[in-house]
Amino acid sequence: MKKTHPSKVRAVDLIIFDCDGVLVDSEVISSRAHAETLTRHGYPITPDQVLQRFLGVSDREARLAVEAELGRRLPDDFDVQMKHAELRLYEDHLRLIPHVAETVATLTWPKCVASSGTPEKIRHGLTCAGLYERLAPHLFSAVQVKRGKPAPDLFLFAAEQMKVRPERCIVIEDSVAGITGACAAGMRVLGFHGGSHCTVEHAARLKSAGAHATFDDMRQLPALIERIGTETLAD
Repeated sequence: MKKTHPSKVRAVDLIIFDCDGVLVDSEVISSRAHAETLTRHGYPITPDQVLQRFLGVSDREARLAVEAELGRRLPDDFDVQMKHAELRLYEDHLRLIPHVAETVATLTWPKCVASSGTPEKIRHGLTCAGLYERLAPHLFSAVQVKRGKPAPDLFLFAAEQMKVRPERCIVIEDSVAGITGACAAGMRVLGFHGGSHCTVEHAARLKSAGAHATFDDMRQLPALIERIGTETLAD
């Protein structure tokens, strides 16, 4: 695959990747673990319902929403239980998003990850997928900010840590919550709908949420980034 060079697109200084559903094909796995754990604690829900309600939302925000509906707190170790369920399923079922490894290797712009997952989940997922060494140590989690997606806090935090202005960032997201947060941060965002959890309506939802463009094949990403940078320079 041909290398792309940041000098060609001066308007882009940083690529911010979501993790689940963008780098690793984990959303179906995570939703299954989430559904099993919630159901066991008196909140019946299916994996599909978890995807519809909580895709892109941090575990903390999802837990608060469930507790508000239940009118009681979940067990103190609920997050630990869910993490164990996810990691158990990861070992056997986690896969990379097709073509993402070679695409990430091709991009010569600075890169980081901004995920709703915990640091442990991000690290484990990227390690299982063979991407950890390529993206570490620039891995940012929703636990590092006050508000998770759809708030802009995580994206702004990532840009601050990477010393890049928000308007010079491009975010790669697969969820409406993530698209909303990136737009609120003043960043351009590309909506990815190539994960196994995505339905035929997914691209339209991402576009409606504010995605600059949508795509379902990681091999399209370098050209999309160049196009966005060129459009910005022409403005």
